[in-house]
Amino acid sequence: MTPGDRGTSDGLLPVTADDVGQAVQLAVSTLREVPPAAWDGRAGSLEWDCWETIEHLCDAVFSYAVQLAPPTPPLDGDVPFLCESRRPGGPDNAIYADRAAGPAGLLQVLEASGGLLTAMVRTTPPQVRAYHSYVASDPEGFAAMGVVETLVHTHDVAAGLGLAWTPPAGLCARVLARLFPDAPAAPDPWPALLWATGRAELAGHPRLTSWRWYGKPRS
Repeated sequence: MTPGDRGTSDGLLPVTADDVGQAVQLAVSTLREVPPAAWDGRAGSLEWDCWETIEHLCDAVFSYAVQLAPPTPPLDGDVPFLCESRRPGGPDNAIYADRAAGPAGLLQVLEASGGLLTAMVRTTPPQVRAYHSYVASDPEGFAAMGVVETLVHTHDVAAGLGLAWTPPAGLCARVLARLFPDAPAAPDPWPALLWATGRAELAGHPRLTSWRWYGKPRS
């Protein structure tokens, strides 16, 4: 942990709109290395291919933005965009990228969705609460969710294709502290985040077969 990561009662700065923007831009830089023909390949341990995985990421980040967007955000359910899967076993999305636009278009959709969440986190008062299926959360919580989605789904694609992907330790530490308060202490927060999201073993801790985060606002 660096001095710049300190700030709250748990010893870390809050997760911010800038963190969302940073995560998305780092992801886009890595995903631009994916060869066009590789997007149909499986994304790591997921049952989705790489294209579907990033479409799901776009959809997740978009959905967190729109939960915060109404003047009175919903507390009893999601904003009712129609979500549907385009194949059995595929992700249920409201947002899909036009495949005719190719990988560059897909990454532009990711940048646009990330920009929406960045803007909503930056402009929504911290006392606002909005529905999430686990627990109602605040703008910081939705920012942290967006960062986690971005980091781990970029990992899924990178793992499937053998690309290098190691996000900044401070960013990983902040979202771990915000959403996974019971995660075991580890010298490197990135492997700990992969463990917390069921993607890896951690020394002394077997790989999780189910997991969730805790978006309850800080006390």
